[in-house]
Amino acid sequence: MLSLPGAEGFWIREGVPLANPQVIVGGREFAHLHPDGSLHASLPPELAKEAVKNNWATFHPWSSQRLGWEGFVMIYTPSTQAEVDVVYALVVSSFNYVTGKEINAQSLSGKKSVKRSPN
Repeated sequence: MLSLPGAEGFWIREGVPLANPQVIVGGREFAHLHPDGSLHASLPPELAKEAVKNNWATFHPWSSQRLGWEGFVMIYTPSTQAEVDVVYALVVSSFNYVTGKEINAQSLSGKKSVKRSPN
């Protein structure tokens, strides 16, 4: 589904309850992917801090300006399969945060996460 011009939105279907609707930018979109492979997502604030600390993401300017958006981040473009797996786990964590679900990304992908080296 189209989000911002050129971006692809990740939407939660109607009927799926939202545990944290205040962290959604608009509609039922919990994240969106930009053409360069980076994406914006709402993460639990502690996970967002960890992602930033480990060089997977940077805080969006709105994260400090909007109440409830402390975990809103831009996740960097992955460049290896291992990095894709970590970004996938972060997107699943975003879905879980917004919906209150407890889907385990590792059980879906069978992969373990890795720490990203600074660029």
